Amino acid sequence: MKFGVVTFPGSNCDQDMIETLRDGLSCETIPLWHKDRDIKGVDMVVLPGGFSYGDYLRSGAIASFSPIMEEVKNHAARGGYVLGICNGFQILTEMQLLHGGLLHNTSHKFICKNVLLAPSNFSTPITAKLDKEKTYKIPIAHGEGRFYADGETLKSLDENSQIMFRYVDSFGNPTKEANPNGSTENIAGISNKNGNVMGMMPHPERAADENLLNTDGLALFHSLLDSAIKI
Repeated sequence: MKFGVVTFPGSNCDQDMIETLRDGLSCETIPLWHKDRDIKGVDMVVLPGGFSYGDYLRSGAIASFSPIMEEVKNHAARGGYVLGICNGFQILTEMQLLHGGLLHNTSHKFICKNVLLAPSNFSTPITAKLDKEKTYKIPIAHGEGRFYADGETLKSLDENSQIMFRYVDSFGNPTKEANPNGSTENIAGISNKNGNVMGMMPHPERAADENLLNTDGLALFHSLLDSAIKI
């Protein structure tokens, strides 16, 4: 697969993602600039973490109007893959490519720590090849990561197997104590109905190198590579 990683003013995880995909996984990976209007034939667009445009207005709100995002939207409509991590997830909800929204953490504090995730379905490329019996230790780093959706939207997400990950405890249970930010139903990541647009708050690229003492994130990337169909 050929990946493109978008950089916005304020992105701070773009190089981490590029190095993980290019150097760690030996995938063709190119940088994309937010003012570009060409995604250069990539199979998957990655919107990385950071603080695009300083998180003014709302996290991801201004970035959703960047010139490249119109082509990202067209790419998704054609069935192309899009992955948003942290700020990238926020951008996808602002564009309504994903349902719901990301609100301030219930603590009203920035949280940076490892959390445990469990896949909630196995119908998306990033979850398809994951171990059903395993939890995955993945870092979070956000101040506005509390997923929220109304009852009707939550019902639709459940019925269409769009909830990808939930925050869980060491036994794999989505408890209140395991929920770092107050997300509704412990939701940490969702997809669109077709499964080609995916968003999550935790950072798998920060758990993909032995030098970081954590390689759990590699399982998510290997699932992507093994499950996604080249377009």
